[in-house]
Amino acid sequence: MIELRHLRTLVALKESGSLAGAAKKRFVTQSALSHQIKELETRINSAIFVRKSKPLSFTQEGARLLNLAEEILPKVIETEIDLKNGLGSEAKDLFVGIECHSCFRWLMPVIEQFNASFPHTNLELSSRHLFDSLTALKQGQLDVVLTSDPIPDHDIAYQHLFDFEVKLLVAADHPLAELPYVTAAQLKEQTLLTYPVPLDRLDIYRHFMEPAGVPVAKQIRCDLTAMLLQRIACKDGVSALPNWSINEAHGLSLKAVKLGSEGLRRPLFGAYRSNGSSARLAQQWLNLVTSEGLERQGH
Repeated sequence: MIELRHLRTLVALKESGSLAGAAKKRFVTQSALSHQIKELETRINSAIFVRKSKPLSFTQEGARLLNLAEEILPKVIETEIDLKNGLGSEAKDLFVGIECHSCFRWLMPVIEQFNASFPHTNLELSSRHLFDSLTALKQGQLDVVLTSDPIPDHDIAYQHLFDFEVKLLVAADHPLAELPYVTAAQLKEQTLLTYPVPLDRLDIYRHFMEPAGVPVAKQIRCDLTAMLLQRIACKDGVSALPNWSINEAHGLSLKAVKLGSEGLRRPLFGAYRSNGSSARLAQQWLNLVTSEGLERQGH
């Protein structure tokens, strides 16, 4: 039987790129981690990754298990949070809204750190107010919002977390793959693969193509990151994704290309009600988000 600890180990292997790094993330010895991997490989009768590969490369079986881990573990964490919400009359809730479809996975370590530091606080991560999250924040339905598009309001405080780069992700043998950067005009006839988001909410359209007067030829929407990356690899289209999503393309033959000669960089802010009862707790959560985000970008 495949266990959650196995799935967490696969994610740690992907994020660290080595057995030693994964052992450190999982707080076990390298020997114990190797034993756990061997146990899993025996259960599925297949190797999980290619030995002595640098960087670490997953086998097809390992990549499939990794996709399973990245789909299941966020749901496990979310369910744990939901269950905790019904326990303890003194527990305090912190409702966090995200405006990004691909943020959830890299926020998992932040959730774990926060739960360890504030065991009596229930944190709920939600995208249900995706296109109106700041209004939900102002109305008290959310306590924190992660957004790249702040709206000035004297009741809302914005904490700059970090800047991230949005790049064009294409198949490795796509004609655009060998360019040092792409211009908006070069995307004129390209099919754009996106999350289920309207064009006027997409960074590549609002801040790159529209200012240059370049329309989107065709948009295809995908619900899941894994599906989106697979379709890029199959040359169904190209996609503009932030750093953390591009890092999930392990095992696929893809190439990330700069958008414009200077690149397309976007800020990420944490918004909270400045006079709200959860303001201090929100700031502590956002400090963890900043640390994790900068670490993932190599800062």
